Amino acid sequence: MYKLLLDQGLPLGSAGLLRSAGVDAVHTEEIGFASASDAAIMERAEKEGRTCVTLDRDFHRLLAESNAAVPSVIWLRFQLLRAHSTTELVLAILRQVGPHLAGGLAVTATPRGTRIRKLPFRPSE
Repeated sequence: MYKLLLDQGLPLGSAGLLRSAGVDAVHTEEIGFASASDAAIMERAEKEGRTCVTLDRDFHRLLAESNAAVPSVIWLRFQLLRAHSTTELVLAILRQVGPHLAGGLAVTATPRGTRIRKLPFRPSE
């Protein structure tokens, strides 16, 4: 089963929809992390073996600066996502890369496609 931690900018309803689809998903608001720093959210995700799902580019920056191999981060570069479209997008990404998330990935999803990079980032990335 995949374990996800959804960042504050994502629709709260997506967590419930993902759980209905069999994904262990929690939203930062559900766990009292609505105003937590990105670093604190990543630390919580790492501790719980979760992948961060975010709209915030800073998560990838933090991975690069720390040379971290975990947690995996899925960065959704979409605007105005509603709960159902967010859920469908995340489920599609999980079908594509899910089995590899435990090994540490930085995933960037855009309307034009998905970029997947293994963690830790190499200096040229």
